[in-house]
Amino acid sequence: MDTLSYKTISANKETVKKEWVVVDATDQIVGRLCSKVAKLIRGKYKPNFTPHVDCGDNVIIINAEKVVFSGKKETDKVYTRYTGYPGGQRFNTPAELRTREGGVDKIIRHAVKGMLPKGRLGRSLLNNLYVFEGAEHDKDAQKPKTIDINQYK
Repeated sequence: MDTLSYKTISANKETVKKEWVVVDATDQIVGRLCSKVAKLIRGKYKPNFTPHVDCGDNVIIINAEKVVFSGKKETDKVYTRYTGYPGGQRFNTPAELRTREGGVDKIIRHAVKGMLPKGRLGRSLLNNLYVFEGAEHDKDAQKPKTIDINQYK
C-alpha cells in the first residue's frame, strides 16, 4: 500500500484559492441563508478546508431587502445593543431596522457573525461578506460567479 498518496493537505494563506460568488437573497429565510453563507465564507464546502485558515470565498449578497423571517420573528424578535452609557440599552425589531439606512445589512451581518468562529479568525472572515440591498453591486471587476444558494446544504 502506497501511504505517500494519502497525505493530508493543510491549506495556508498562499495555497488557498479564493473565489467571488454572488448570492441572490430574494425570498430567502434569514437564518437558513446566513448559515449557508457562513459555510461559504468559512470554506467548509471546499475539499481542502483547514479550520485555522481563511480558505473560504468572498460572498456578495444582492437583493438583501427581500429576505424574510419565518413565523412572527419580523415583529417579535429583538436585537439588543448597548451604547456604553448607564441606561443605554437599546432594542430594535427587524421591522424597525428595515426602515433605517443600512438596517438590512445589520440584520444579515449579525446572523452571519453569530455563525462564524469567535476570535481573530472570525472577525477577519466577516470582512469577506458584502451585502447590497438592490440588485446591482460594485464588485464586477472581480468577475464573481452567480450561484444558487438552494443547492447547498
